[in-house]
Amino acid sequence: MPGRGSGGAHGGAGGGGLGRGAGGVYGGGSEWAPGRGLGRGSGGARGPVERSRLRAGAAAFTSLAALAATGLVAGPAVAAPSAGPCALPRTAAHHSLGLDTWNRAYPRPARALDAVMIFLSFPDSPPLTTPAELTADHFPGTAEFFERASYGRFSLRVHPQAGWARMPQKSTAYAIRRDWSAEHRGAYLRDAIRAADAAVDFSRYDIVYLVADPDAPGVDSDATKVVNLEHPPEADGTEIKRVVTVFERHPPDRNVLAHETGHVFDLPDLYHRPTDGKGDWDTHVGDWDVMGSQFGLAPDLFAWHKWKLGWLDRAQVACVRGPGTHVIGLEPVAAAPVAGGTLGTRLAVVRTGEDSVLAIEARSATGNDADTCTEGVLVYRVRNRAASGDGPVEVVDTHPRTEACWERSVYPPLADAPLQEGESFTVPDTGVRVDVAERTPSGVWTIRITGPQPVG
Repeated sequence: MPGRGSGGAHGGAGGGGLGRGAGGVYGGGSEWAPGRGLGRGSGGARGPVERSRLRAGAAAFTSLAALAATGLVAGPAVAAPSAGPCALPRTAAHHSLGLDTWNRAYPRPARALDAVMIFLSFPDSPPLTTPAELTADHFPGTAEFFERASYGRFSLRVHPQAGWARMPQKSTAYAIRRDWSAEHRGAYLRDAIRAADAAVDFSRYDIVYLVADPDAPGVDSDATKVVNLEHPPEADGTEIKRVVTVFERHPPDRNVLAHETGHVFDLPDLYHRPTDGKGDWDTHVGDWDVMGSQFGLAPDLFAWHKWKLGWLDRAQVACVRGPGTHVIGLEPVAAAPVAGGTLGTRLAVVRTGEDSVLAIEARSATGNDADTCTEGVLVYRVRNRAASGDGPVEVVDTHPRTEACWERSVYPPLADAPLQEGESFTVPDTGVRVDVAERTPSGVWTIRITGPQPVG
C-alpha cells in the first residue's frame, strides 16, 4: 500500500501499508480479514458457456475486512527436512520468519504459479488506459524480479484479462483509502469477484490481482495491499484465500507488485511504522530487501527469505556452530549461478538464541541488486517471534557513525551497513565477530566468523 507526499501519511491497519518517510515511497502490507462472503453452488458446469454463480449475499461479506488476530497465521504445516539446526522454528506470529516448516495456507513459490489479473472499471469514470497498458506496468517486470531472485527455480505466470469487469457502483461509493473500513472493503471485494465471475475460472489460478482503474475519482493508490481471508470463500470449486487489491497509478511505483506478491508467499513487512506516522520507516533494513522498501537500491530478497521460500537449501547455507574461527566463502545473494554450475554458499547463520539468529550474506551490484550504491558483507538479526511490521529483521550497521548515498538511498544511515574487505565488526550483545578477509576475482567474499555459539 504505497503512501504519497513528502513525509505524509503511512500504512494501513494490521501491517498493511507503507508510506513516505524521509527516504522514499513504499508499497505493501497484508492483513487478515474474517468473513465467509463468497461461495459457489454445488451444481453447474465451470466451462466457457455455463458456470455456477456466486451464492453469498452482501450481509455475510460486511465483516470481510475486519482485522483478525488469529486464523490461518499459524496454519497447517509441511515439514522442511533440509532446514537443519540453524533454522528457526516457525511460530504463530503473522508471516513468521521461522522456516523449519512451511505454512500451507500460502502457495510456496518453489514451482510455477499462475496469477490472474482482473481489471475493474466503474460507472462514474470511463477508463483512460487499457488492460494491456496496466498489465505492462507490472509485467514482465514482476515475473523477472522473481525469476532472478529464485535463481530460476520459480516462475510467476500472469494471465491478464483482455477487457474490463464493470463494477456495479461508482468508485466513490466504496470509500477506498489506506485504512479501509470493513463494510466498504467487503462491498468492494464482493462486487469485484462477482463482476469478474462470468469471465474468470478461479480454479485455474494460485494468485488473484484485482486492478482498479487508476483514473477513477474514488481510487486511492495508498490502498494497495494483500487481504487474507480467514474464512476463504469458494469460487469454481476452489478457495480464494487472499486477493491483491491494486490501486496503483499509471505508471505505478517501482517494485510495488513484487512487494505485494511477497506477502502472498508469507513474507513479512520489514519496515518500521512510526506510531505517530511521521518518522522514518526504513530504520530496520534500509535499502536491503523489497519487503522493506520497494524503492530500495538493493531490493533483492534476503538470503534468509530465499531459504524460507525454498530457493536455497542446506547446501547453500553455512550453519556456524562450535568454538573457534570459521572461514566461509560467500557468493553474492543476487548473483545468478554460473551456467551449468550449482549455487555456492549464499548464507552463513549463527544461532544467538532459541528464537534468534545472526544472518550473514554478501551483496554486490548484480541481478536485482544492480543499482546498489555499496557492496560488501551484510549482517542482520532475524527473530521468528516478531510479526510482520514488528521488526522480524534488523540490519546491523557496521559503520554506525557514517552514512552513504544521500541522493538515492531510502535510508542513508544503513546504506553503508555492509563490511568491506579488510574490515571487521563485533556484533553487540552477541560476542560474534565477523572479519572480511578478501573478495576473490570471481566475486566470492571470504569471511571469518568467531565468537560464542550460545545455542546448538
